[in-house]
Amino acid sequence: MDNKLVIGVDYGTDSCRALLVDIATGKELATSVMHYPRWSKGLYCDPGKNQYRQHPLDYIESLEYVIRDVLSKNAGYAPCVKAISIDTTGSTPVAVNQEGVPLALLPRFAENPNAMFVLWKDHTAVAEADEINRLAHQWDGVDYTRYSGGIYSSEWFWAKLLHVLRDDPEVGKAAFSWMEHSDWMPALLCGKTNPATLKRNRCTAGHKAMWHEEWGGFPAESFFAGLHLQMAAIRKNMNDVTVTSDHALGTLTQEWADRLGLNPSVLVGVGALDAHIGAVGGGIKPYYLSKVIGTSTCDMLVAPLDEMKGIFVKGICGQVDGSIIPNMLGMEAGQSAFGDIYAWLKKLLMWPVENILEHAGSMKGLDVDSLIEEISAQIIPKLTEEAGKIELTESSMIALDWMNGRRTPDANQTLRGAIAGLTLGTDAPRIFRALVEATAFGSKAIVDRFMKEGVRIDGIIALGGVAQKSPFTMHILSDVIGTPIKVAASEQTCALGAAMCAAVVAGGYPTVADAQKAMGQGFACEYVPNMENHKTYMNLYQKYLELGRYSEKLM
Repeated sequence: MDNKLVIGVDYGTDSCRALLVDIATGKELATSVMHYPRWSKGLYCDPGKNQYRQHPLDYIESLEYVIRDVLSKNAGYAPCVKAISIDTTGSTPVAVNQEGVPLALLPRFAENPNAMFVLWKDHTAVAEADEINRLAHQWDGVDYTRYSGGIYSSEWFWAKLLHVLRDDPEVGKAAFSWMEHSDWMPALLCGKTNPATLKRNRCTAGHKAMWHEEWGGFPAESFFAGLHLQMAAIRKNMNDVTVTSDHALGTLTQEWADRLGLNPSVLVGVGALDAHIGAVGGGIKPYYLSKVIGTSTCDMLVAPLDEMKGIFVKGICGQVDGSIIPNMLGMEAGQSAFGDIYAWLKKLLMWPVENILEHAGSMKGLDVDSLIEEISAQIIPKLTEEAGKIELTESSMIALDWMNGRRTPDANQTLRGAIAGLTLGTDAPRIFRALVEATAFGSKAIVDRFMKEGVRIDGIIALGGVAQKSPFTMHILSDVIGTPIKVAASEQTCALGAAMCAAVVAGGYPTVADAQKAMGQGFACEYVPNMENHKTYMNLYQKYLELGRYSEKLM
């Protein structure tokens, strides 16, 4: 086999995926997925406190499995692999020692959630984010939130770090520095985990940690000293040099080459965030909003740097040079919950099934577990079928999509969801439809914010599980926004985007844009809006905005 191959690795919320791709054609040769074993058991998480932590062993074990698994499909694959690139969720940081070892890998902290990776959806740092915002806006120095939409979020690096420092002084004292998952994983494979010298990835540093070349890197130590002295010490131990995803961090160490079954000459690319790399895999181009639609959404937009001079988009998740496509401005927005909202309704409806059916006397002798599993599998499809029959009227219920807080526009993780207009005639399909419309209204609010701030949107590209699997949701989304939406053909756009970056790292293409053209899979379908529905939805959208304003006053 003479083909040159690359591997894209995608670390999602629940699982790790590896995709083996032919550099020349973009053909997807093999794939493998492993769900994180500890995460699957709900270990180290406390949903009631919005605490979501992941053990580093989940990441290590899943990486070894998926790469060895894709290579096992054909004996000739391994010698042809030239590079690996990795994307991860984020901000998902972890406390590390001076060697860059996550504290949870040390016996002393092996079962301590504060010593583990703080997952992107962890919202325990709301108070700390508020404090960072107050200081940034009131102190005598530069406003470090300028390129982060003006509001620093509890989902991001420094807020999570500050929360752990205060919540667990023992972990705080043991931490030499903190590293993002998207930095630590590539560094581990290359043996370059020293946090003081590590060149961190531009994508995560810019969008989640207030890095910007205007102030020479990360915020000044003096800024962090106003929050916590240990934060200033950690800042001191961080390299200000960042690198974009078209560069190699290094090559595999001999140890990791042996563990993965690859040659130690295999290059390892600089990491990045999953949604940003997913946008690359989905065919993002200037002024086309790329919506990664899954449990939450991340909305990506790129534009030429010279066309964005002097524009600061308020209320988004950052604007960073080279974060998505090198040498272009990358902008991020998103919704803290999308598919998670539908999952919430399913869980609500399943409560009596799971808690009563098993104990019902009439069920004796039946396979109750199989029955529960079948009902669970049918709830969303049946709700979708019935909701599609409901006539769109301006008297419909209105819901808010803030059940996990609001990411964009104007991050506020203290906000909560709401449903207005309930009657005794309201049934489950009507609630489901209202929730789907709410998520679409949340997407519309993001589009409106970009346009209000002077950034045009020429089209929309959708990718992710919801975009692939729910025509009902996508039709409503198109109707609400009033714009055609193209759905990326690849079901693995994040891993494919990582593979494209790996192809550039391996020298297969001069730029990421060139790799996109050669390796892209195109689009599976396009949803075109019904403009009569759009008119009706615009009236409902105004009610959504009114309900939002009223709800914010109550929080």
